Amino acid sequence: EVILNIAGNIICGQISGEVAKSLSERFGKIMQDRETVSINSSDVSISRSKQLESAIPPSKISSLSSGEFVGMVADDASEKIKLKVFHSEIILDQDRIEREAQGCQEIPRVRQASMEQIQDNYMQVKLDVHEIIAAEMKHLRSLSKSENDT
Repeated sequence: EVILNIAGNIICGQISGEVAKSLSERFGKIMQDRETVSINSSDVSISRSKQLESAIPPSKISSLSSGEFVGMVADDASEKIKLKVFHSEIILDQDRIEREAQGCQEIPRVRQASMEQIQDNYMQVKLDVHEIIAAEMKHLRSLSKSENDT
């Protein structure tokens, strides 16, 4: 939460849940024009009003497509930005990307690793993590015990 709250510039793609809700709240609210049409047997009435609604609702954030993003940029005293909150889309030139990909070379293989080596490495990392956690828990218990003894 602290990290999110100190960030001045926020750019995100599709996310959902509490993060989408939190970002929506951070992007703020804007006045939206509303029009309601009521029809009955003898009359049609149109009611217009203004309502304060999320600038970018969580539902919009959670349904962004690939290449779409929303965000907010920070300004400073020397350069004020009027439109800080945005919803944009990256438009890709697929033909150019394909031409560029054809000119790329494969990354050379540095070394060959067997599945056994990968599994051994994975198990070693897992063991190291368990040992670090056990050492930290032991350290915390000793700190807690010394505080209780005083």
